Amino acid sequence: MNFTGVPDHMARYIFITGGVVSSLGKGLASAALGALLQARGFSVRLRKLDPYLNVDPGTMSPFEHGEVFVTDDGAETDLDLGHYERFTGVAARKTDSISSGRVYSTVLEKERRGDYLGKTIQVIPHVTNEIKEFLHVGDDEVDFMLCEIGGTVGDIEGLPFFEAIRQFSHDKPRGQCIFMHLTLLPYLAASGELKTKPTQHSVKELQSIGIAPDILVCRSEHPIPEKEREKIALFCNVRKEAVVAAYDLKTIYDAPLAYHAQGLDQAVLDAFQISPAPKPDLTVWRDVSDRIHNPEGEVRVAIVGKYTQLEDAYKSIAEALTHGGMANRVKVKVEWVDAEVFDKAEDVAPHLEGFQAILVPGGFGERGTEGKIKAAQYAREHQVPYLGICLGMQMAVIEAARNVAGLATAGSEEFDHESSGKKRFEPVVYHLKEWVQGNHKVERKVNDDKGGTMRLGSYDATLKEGSHVARIYGTTSIDERHRHRYEVDTAYREQLEKVGMTFSGMSPDGKLPEIVEWADHPWFIGVQFHPELKSKPFAPHPLFKDFVRAAKEMSRLV
Repeated sequence: MNFTGVPDHMARYIFITGGVVSSLGKGLASAALGALLQARGFSVRLRKLDPYLNVDPGTMSPFEHGEVFVTDDGAETDLDLGHYERFTGVAARKTDSISSGRVYSTVLEKERRGDYLGKTIQVIPHVTNEIKEFLHVGDDEVDFMLCEIGGTVGDIEGLPFFEAIRQFSHDKPRGQCIFMHLTLLPYLAASGELKTKPTQHSVKELQSIGIAPDILVCRSEHPIPEKEREKIALFCNVRKEAVVAAYDLKTIYDAPLAYHAQGLDQAVLDAFQISPAPKPDLTVWRDVSDRIHNPEGEVRVAIVGKYTQLEDAYKSIAEALTHGGMANRVKVKVEWVDAEVFDKAEDVAPHLEGFQAILVPGGFGERGTEGKIKAAQYAREHQVPYLGICLGMQMAVIEAARNVAGLATAGSEEFDHESSGKKRFEPVVYHLKEWVQGNHKVERKVNDDKGGTMRLGSYDATLKEGSHVARIYGTTSIDERHRHRYEVDTAYREQLEKVGMTFSGMSPDGKLPEIVEWADHPWFIGVQFHPELKSKPFAPHPLFKDFVRAAKEMSRLV
């Protein structure tokens, strides 16, 4: 037991909630706070509790929910877990993400098995107990557990989560849990005032369900005058020092330094009565800020995708490119190109000229794939650095098969499957039938349920000695995260390698292609996995670091 009354082996919990409006930046605030606590020497883990009824985001459209982030152990999660990893470097796990759908599904499974001994199943206590059990997992592993509740206070679907965290904090020893609430301070230009009333009402709503915030983080476009800060503290029943301003930033990577300057980490330690507080070491974040604000050049990268109307659909890719730029001291100017524009275009050059690199990301379905194939062809023929990720690798293989190896009808089984069984292509890409996961074999059929049936999570790969990727990684053994249902058919490997496309990365058993590259191209690599999921501002992924380096070299040649 330490001086705060909390046993040393038990984590302290910080529950992060939001009010007034959605999209205030709870995920970013949580990630930044985690980074600041790490800078003071504490260990952290971050979690997300989402009120939607989907079991996981895996089957949700990117237009609905943005990117699906995948963990090493194969969980399909909310994109906020990507922020958590990028800011703290702590690898997320299945136990760090839960939705109402998964909670209700688990409760109903238990009821069907008879675990509740015939009792009437209710939100309280059965659903709330399930949420509390989720919160307890791993609480003896870290100093701080940060738990973000999705949505805003007052949302009907979020009530079980708010009730669960209220009960959870009541069950724990005094001083082991605190609540941090994000709100908005709107600015009325007509009167030239910041209005505190929405924040007051949001806190009142939170208090009405039995939760009193210890810290308020107030988003504002304008400086918060001392008078308004005192007013918020008085009417929301928090200390003035616990009213923390959150201003708009030029880059999300300024958040740790900005929140530290506003006293967020100190307010948290004060709320837990941790004194004297360890001094923070922010050297890493000062370096990150310096690299992003002081580039020595600029490169233009085209992302040719099918969800380009919503940039959050490719959130990790955009961030990984930024990390690659920071490593090379250049600003990466990303431009989103709709692959469907290329589908019927005779010549894609007018759309791609002037870019120093082309990236084709993952995706599902046939829409936009012909455009992606044309983008790969342009990059190959014009010697432009190309990175194909997941579907982007498959499109590069199909392009090579059609235009170099002479297989004019090369395509993917995925597209034939979508056309009611009518065979239009010679499938050089087919559905995954089986693969090895750990010590057992996984088998799939093409008509299996879509949710959670892909090759998900971290898998090993063996790289070819002397290959481009082996040089980039500096090793011939790697592990990367996967999320895909279709695979390049090794039956065509010999034909493709005869014309110069090297299969430079394979699964350890040699059955599944992981990486392809053109040996006679300055930088043309396709990967079946998602390297963007493991990139961090202070540890850029090797592929993105070298991809941006190649783009930088290309910019010097133009």
